[in-house]
Amino acid sequence: MRNMMKGIVSLLLAVCMLALPVLSLAEGEPTLDGVRDQSVMAGTEFDALDGVTAADAAGGDLTDMIMIESTPALDFKNGKATPENPGDYELVYSVTDNDGATTEDYATLTVTKKTGDEVVYKAFDFSTVEVTDNHGWEAKIGEAAQAAAALKNGAYVIDIQNPGNGDGDVQLAKAGYALKAADYVLKIWAKSTKPTYAHILARNENAEGWETFGGAFNVRIEETVAPLELSFSSAGEGSAELLFNLGKITPNPDNAEDTTPTDFTVTIDKIELYEISGEEHQVPVYTADFTKGEGVEAEAGDGANASAAFEDGKAVVTIENYPTEGGVWSVKANIGLGDLKIEKGQKYYYSFTVNAQNGQGGEALVESAARSWECRANFNGLNAAAGEDTVVSSVFVAEADVDDPVIRLQIGNAPEGASANVITISNVEFGKMEGDKETKKTIEAFMPFGPNTANAENKEYPWQTFNGTDEDNDRGVGTIWTDNGSFFYRIDNGGTVDWHNKLICGFGGNPLTLASDSYYTVEITAKADKPVSCGVFLNPMGGWDPRVSEGMDLTEEFQTFRFTTTDTFIMDMDFELLFQFGSEALSKLDDVTIEFSNVTIYQMSVM
Repeated sequence: MRNMMKGIVSLLLAVCMLALPVLSLAEGEPTLDGVRDQSVMAGTEFDALDGVTAADAAGGDLTDMIMIESTPALDFKNGKATPENPGDYELVYSVTDNDGATTEDYATLTVTKKTGDEVVYKAFDFSTVEVTDNHGWEAKIGEAAQAAAALKNGAYVIDIQNPGNGDGDVQLAKAGYALKAADYVLKIWAKSTKPTYAHILARNENAEGWETFGGAFNVRIEETVAPLELSFSSAGEGSAELLFNLGKITPNPDNAEDTTPTDFTVTIDKIELYEISGEEHQVPVYTADFTKGEGVEAEAGDGANASAAFEDGKAVVTIENYPTEGGVWSVKANIGLGDLKIEKGQKYYYSFTVNAQNGQGGEALVESAARSWECRANFNGLNAAAGEDTVVSSVFVAEADVDDPVIRLQIGNAPEGASANVITISNVEFGKMEGDKETKKTIEAFMPFGPNTANAENKEYPWQTFNGTDEDNDRGVGTIWTDNGSFFYRIDNGGTVDWHNKLICGFGGNPLTLASDSYYTVEITAKADKPVSCGVFLNPMGGWDPRVSEGMDLTEEFQTFRFTTTDTFIMDMDFELLFQFGSEALSKLDDVTIEFSNVTIYQMSVM
């Protein structure tokens, strides 16, 4: 009997144990996945749990236990609510596991005003545009040569089957270039399908015989775009014929195999002309003394960690880890400039030495310590090779008054293969440029939309490029054209930061004007001949306050992207649509061509 009772008790205990809830034995907090910012129109049901899941540390499903709170309040039932009032709602997602451990995540719900149906506001016409402006550069082909030159694909393209017998048998010439007492620099940004040679000459058109102001001989043209340079001077007023000779060149007569090839193509993206007159000298105003243990401060955000210290009279910025997301602005090294105040319109210079253990790209800015981009005097780039002393310098005319200036290094993008870095800064000098030196730069590009111009006379084609090299940075060259109903942007030299390679719709005298009391969707269909990423921004003219700030990862297949604004404006506003491509990855590509088959802007008017 006693044995029977013991068996019954054991059975009852086992049944009771089965009835008890199973407690998680795994250690750790639960997880929430899929929480994200979203947008919905007022009066439309919103499902806050769409795509959101939760799990305990052992992987058990806790999705049904997710709680949602909203500020301002929304009445959620089974994760769904219908907001009636436009505005931003801050959402808090939380889940608690059986052990009492709680995890929270946050998102913003943007509720837009009620609108009418989506209608086409502007559909860009990418009909083929013929380029006719050669800026006075004429091709001359000798009888012994077989070659042809034409403006195509946004460039001056010279196809050479046979280069002839001498350098002048294939020639690009610009006659009547007016001179004064000045120094001149000619930069031809070119590449060739086969390595070849060129002579660049400035012929004196006023001389009785053959006479030049100077020449650059046996200039090598490689398969990637690079500047080919000629520097020369004129003692007074005159006229020059600028010559780019691509015919037969054999630098060493004893090595006949080292010569101009056959069957190759030279592509010229742009030609830059500098006229430099007058004189100037540097007047130091501030020189850093890091032996005092001050003068550089580090900032870090977006999950990054960085600090500044001082050793052997140098500033040392240690980046313990870079951000997992963000950009160049996520880590900053601010070089103080003492009590210096910068005056708008005054010409300044600076110079400092940087040594980055693992290399470092980024931006070097002269701007307000407190207001940053809102009060900026100069924008420059930074590109330091690993373990090498690199002198970073700039001469600029201040674009704004700055009472608290710093040289701000924005260095939040990690070098390839690096997760940390040590950056040493030394030899900091800042001062004024005094004198009457003046540099005039002219950019002659061969695309249907001129560089750095609004193209205001052609409202149907408000497109243009901005290249880092347009402002004498070391990287960034690209060109645009249309063909067979598509729009093309070819990047021949990729920059290390996004503003080195920009495609712009709407600029200066030809903005993209959007009407008030409406939302807009920008629809883009595009592909690239190599995988490449870019930022997409719809930004008001005259400042930086993007109403669209998104990204596109382009592949070799067409994809359609749609980006929608989440606020309206009380009056018509002028915008620019920016595609910013520069990155460390892009800088390692020889070239990449992006094709847009469709860019359409849709309007949703507020009801």
